[in-house]
Amino acid sequence: MRPDILNPLFAEVTALKGVGPGLAKPLEKLGLARVVDVAFHLPTGYIDRLPREELDAADAGRTIAITLTPVEHRSGSSPRSPTRVSAVDAKGNYVSLVYFGGSSGWVKKLLPLNEPRRVSGKLETYGQDLQMVHPDYAVPLDEAPTGNGREAIYPLSEGLTSRRVAAMAAQAVERAPDLPEWVEPSLIAKHDWPAWREALARLHADPSDAKARTRLAYDEVFANQLALLLVRGDARAKRGRALAGDGRLRAKLDLPYAPTGAQSRTIREIEGDMAQVRPMLRLLQGDVGSGKTLVALNALLIAVEGGAQGALLAPTEILARQHFETLSRQLAGIATVAILTGRDKGRARESTLMGLASGEIDILIGTHAIFQAGVTYRDLGLVVVDEQHRFGVAQRMMLQAKADRPPHLLVMTATPIPRTLTLANYGEMDVSRLDEMPPGREPIETRVISEDRLDDVVDGLARHLSGGGQAYWVCPLVEESEKSDLAAAEARAEALRQRFGERVALVHGRLKGPEKDAQMARFSSGQAGVLVATTVIEVGVDVPNATLIVIEHADRFGLAQLHQLRGRVGRGGGRSVCLLLRGAHLSETARARLALMRETNDGFRIAEEDLRLRGAGELLGTRQSGEQGFRMATPEMLGELLPIANGDARLLIDRDGGLQGARGQAARTALYLFERDAAVGLLRSG
Repeated sequence: MRPDILNPLFAEVTALKGVGPGLAKPLEKLGLARVVDVAFHLPTGYIDRLPREELDAADAGRTIAITLTPVEHRSGSSPRSPTRVSAVDAKGNYVSLVYFGGSSGWVKKLLPLNEPRRVSGKLETYGQDLQMVHPDYAVPLDEAPTGNGREAIYPLSEGLTSRRVAAMAAQAVERAPDLPEWVEPSLIAKHDWPAWREALARLHADPSDAKARTRLAYDEVFANQLALLLVRGDARAKRGRALAGDGRLRAKLDLPYAPTGAQSRTIREIEGDMAQVRPMLRLLQGDVGSGKTLVALNALLIAVEGGAQGALLAPTEILARQHFETLSRQLAGIATVAILTGRDKGRARESTLMGLASGEIDILIGTHAIFQAGVTYRDLGLVVVDEQHRFGVAQRMMLQAKADRPPHLLVMTATPIPRTLTLANYGEMDVSRLDEMPPGREPIETRVISEDRLDDVVDGLARHLSGGGQAYWVCPLVEESEKSDLAAAEARAEALRQRFGERVALVHGRLKGPEKDAQMARFSSGQAGVLVATTVIEVGVDVPNATLIVIEHADRFGLAQLHQLRGRVGRGGGRSVCLLLRGAHLSETARARLALMRETNDGFRIAEEDLRLRGAGELLGTRQSGEQGFRMATPEMLGELLPIANGDARLLIDRDGGLQGARGQAARTALYLFERDAAVGLLRSG
């Protein structure tokens, strides 16, 4: 249970004064549903409002705050004319306050004649005169903001202003309790950090306060590391079951090539882990096309050889069905494979559930549906999670709860993760890396082409198709809206159909399952030559004959995502090409990204560079992530703070009695505060 002391922070956002249902909507768009969300919605910058007693042309271009008395209102005859208010300072110097649009009535109310107001905005010169266009505020003197003149700037959505958010943040901080200290005292002394609540108040008051910002980031990273260590400790303490494979099923596999050294090494590591009573917790990082599926297949067969069942969890239906087809083919006559997704209903679903419970099914493949209530395994011994970054720690734990004894767990990702983030997100796991490519996989040739040359690209596509090739055409990421992504994909598919007719298939996230399958089947079978898609094809589409991919507006994608998309080609041996279409106006970062894509196929190098280039952008280059991310710690801070937090969390567990001692009790509160409390639920003390 969350400690009562935190209840004021975890109240609905409407508990704040002045926040009704109308304001809750724009706040929801920013993800601010509770008081704690507002408290942690940190300012991104600030405006220095220079307090002035007298107007001075030398301040032109600066934002000032000054007491002015309105002396005249003027508005033109047209409704579109601006309303101008002449006002004077204490010395009688004039300034014109200009308001565009709307009626002059509200301006007259805002600035009544001969009544002094505190006014702030950017001072400008207009000919010989001084003016202020749309002052940021004009308020009676007793309502004027106090403080150092530094005003925080917050991320906003429509209907909100920074001043409004600042007022809510002040209330949220007011509700924040003083909490006992969870950080090792020598660390606080070394960095001269303020206490948690003081840091929160200081940062909202002055966003340039580096010590307060670092302290809050550290707290969040510390809670993250402590949670992962507790999860790991709990898993290590549990007794699972040793699964020793005898190799009889693996010997029947008919593989087209011998495993690479990296694959063989990883399979040996997994075999060693699974032979222990302590449950395996292993992360397998493999670059696009490095052969993770073969490793997963071996792991699943080790489980079946040991008399248990295996489950393979995929993030999307497309990927689940593809794994099912591949594994059913490879395991024909060796093991029984079934699939379960949200789409499977009625008799088919019933039959799968009965087969699982009776043990007839050796290996189950599916989406989240495979660990919902009502899905019972006779003897689940191994869980493989594909595309790990889509699943959070809490989901990993739900899945493990499906077995009487904790199953072995192998999680895989094709998004190479920088070492810093591996520690941040998978600190409880052992890590294997597939760092060599299977034989016959050539590097993909990558070219960057201006969008002005779209016609040439379509001509090139025509030549590619006439030579019997197939191609992907990925449509741009348009803002963050699925609707506009969809519109872009539909428009592109329509344009290509004008030229290639029915040889164009279209797949996007909104297609119903059967429709999506039908389009994918047309492409896989070669009936369709071009697959136009939104980024739903980022994972799990495997058509060896597709050796060309065109990515529109490539400058809008993160490096990790571009690398994932590029990995859709080059799967069948021979030469493959990736064309990155770029816009006319590139930012420095976009230019650096595209240059790196052209230069290297090494996903691990790309991941490290992505982290450096993107700064505080999305950490893993994916839109959806099952994991609670970091709100306060930027990737730049992570590199520095993670090792310190990891050491401090270990100290708490090894020296300070874990969550039982005084510092441990404080740390328990921190886990709830930063919503890493899934780890607390694991503890027998908990």
